[in-house]
Amino acid sequence: MIRKLEEQRSYTRNPGVEMRVLMEPAEMYEAGRLYACITVAPGASLSYHEHKGELESFYIVKGTCRVEDNHETAYLKEGDVMITPHDHGHAVYNDSAEPVDLIALIVSREQGVPGGSKSCSIH
Repeated sequence: MIRKLEEQRSYTRNPGVEMRVLMEPAEMYEAGRLYACITVAPGASLSYHEHKGELESFYIVKGTCRVEDNHETAYLKEGDVMITPHDHGHAVYNDSAEPVDLIALIVSREQGVPGGSKSCSIH
């Protein structure tokens, strides 16, 4: 299957945060609920949130950003990965003058549970 850029579903999550869906949950055999390219504009952020029954990983494709990894601050650049397991939280802040592009993947903690818990609480 090939999905051209113009065929990818996109939406705004927060002001300055654009999400482009690369695969829908059904295409991941319901083992995950998100596989997306996320662009965080300068000054924008993905607010702190926790994951229950799932994990989320971010791969930084372009740019640099400040992150909270379970309430610990770190700085990531192109090629870095942040993995947020079950019962942990994270946030991404773009303090730079350039957009940050990252790939996000959320998968279920339990195999055979369609879409995982689909639980994410944003603070």
